[in-house]
Order: sequence, then C-alpha cells, then structure tokens
Amino acid sequence: MSKPTISVVIPLYNKQREVAAAVRSALAQSYPPLEIVVVDDGSTDGSAEVVRQISSPLVRLIAQPNAGVCVARNHGIAETSGEYVALLDADDAWEPGFLAEIAAMIEEFPGCGIYCTGFSIVSHDGMFPAESPTKRGIVENFFRDSAHRYIAIPSASCIPRRVFDTVGGFPEGMKIAEDLHLWIRIARRYPVCFSPERLVRYSRVASNRSAAVYTPEQTVYSFEELYNPEAPEEDREFVARAALGKALIQSVKGGTKEARRAARFFGWTRTYRRTLRKVRVLNSLPVSWRGPLIGFYNTLAWRIAKKGL
Repeated sequence: MSKPTISVVIPLYNKQREVAAAVRSALAQSYPPLEIVVVDDGSTDGSAEVVRQISSPLVRLIAQPNAGVCVARNHGIAETSGEYVALLDADDAWEPGFLAEIAAMIEEFPGCGIYCTGFSIVSHDGMFPAESPTKRGIVENFFRDSAHRYIAIPSASCIPRRVFDTVGGFPEGMKIAEDLHLWIRIARRYPVCFSPERLVRYSRVASNRSAAVYTPEQTVYSFEELYNPEAPEEDREFVARAALGKALIQSVKGGTKEARRAARFFGWTRTYRRTLRKVRVLNSLPVSWRGPLIGFYNTLAWRIAKKGL
C-alpha cells in the first residue's frame, strides 16, 4: 500500500513575525509533505517577503487580494495535489512528528473525514496542554465528546481531498468559528479520528489575531442553517455552542444585533446555558464595557483552568 501524500495549506495575513516558524515547522517534519502552499491574503506587513526568503522547492507562495481566511484556505486547497490536506495557520507550528502521526492514523483508520491530534496552547504565561480526549482512534461521538474537550482545530487537522469534494470547503465570508461550520458538516457524514499526542503549538499571543480585529461579516453562511431539529441532541447542542461562542465575540465588538439574533435562535440550549447568559448580559451593557468585562472573565477562567480547577 502506497504512503498517503499530504499537502500543507497555510493562509497568511499580516503574520510577519510568525510565518517563518510555521513554514519551517512544516519543512522539519519527519514525514515530509508533498508541498506547502502559502496563500497570502493581501498582507501589508511584509509577510509574503518572509516566505519568499525561505529556500525550499516544497514551498509555493500564492497571492490574492484580501478576501478572508476561508477564501484563502479554499484557494490553497484547490491548488494542492495531495490526497490529503493538512491545515496550518501562519501563527501556529507543528512538532516534527505531526505528519507522521497523521499518516499512521490514515493507514490504521481509513475512511475518516478528519484526522487530528492534541495540541498545546502557547500563552504569555508559557505553554500548557489543551484539554482533549485520551484515547487514540475513531472518536465515538464527535459532537458529544467535543462538548468540553478539544478534538479538532485547523492547525491540528488533516482532511482527505475527497471530503472537500463531498461537503464543500470553508464557508467563505465567515470570520469567526468558520472551522466549526466545516467540522459539523464533515462529522455528520464521516467518522473523526483523533490522537492525544500533543504535536501542535497553538498560539494565543500572536500578532493580528482574527478575533481582535473582527468586522461585520458578509456571508450567506450561518449556524442557523446547520440547525436540524430532528438531529440527535448532541448534534444540536454543538451547533448552539458554535453559534453562541461566535455571538460572544460579536457582542464584544459591537455586533449587538447579530448576537441578539443568535441568543434568540439558540435560546433553547441546555448544555450551554452559561454561554447564553453571557451573551445576554453583554448585550445589555454599553459596548465600551463589554471588552474589558469579558477580558477579565476570560483571564480569570484561564488562570483557574491552568490550576486544574
């Protein structure tokens, strides 16, 4: 049986300080990628020049006018030729064994829609393990098991090309939780495979983080469209989680109308009542208060979580 060919897609927008480390981590894999496609989404800070200075025949830089991360990822996926596409954000990095573990899972558990691994979170306080399942193999129930643990994030995920052909790509125009929109569509049709090995470094400290520069979306996609009242409860609750988490960010940035609509549509949730309450409380406050309040809450929650509480 031939070894799986894996292409790497890196969307890039104003990550001049971080992108070299991301690309070099892909080049340093013990299981080499077929190619590394970097899609520059209209960067203005010299990010593209940093990539050009990396001397490797595997690295290909594609430029496009600024259109958002979903368009950049979809553009990159369309340009690749591997059987599988591994995603890596320009401010994250892989440990040398990431693609080797992905390839091993592909051979051991064929036919899955996503192959993903555990990851570590890089913060101003150091690097800490993300809460994730401990069992290697096919996830029993992606929606249920994702309720309070991380299973898939873009930089720790690899997707067969045939899956994109079946379910489509990332929802263009979405800027928040666009990955969850795709995961939902995939997990409804395919099993998900996970390894608890922490082989990815996910950064919370990088420059130009997308959530910090949110502007209103122009998209035809939504989580409301994914809601299916006939779906199992864990499926419906996961959609609510994605929508309400997105609504929190929208509310903080002044998207009161959008956040209110999500809170109203997903007001039935039982699993994510706390998130629903946070959205409603934030929406009741002046916009200028929302950012500092949620920032304080998140900082406190992060410190408590690090202590295992």
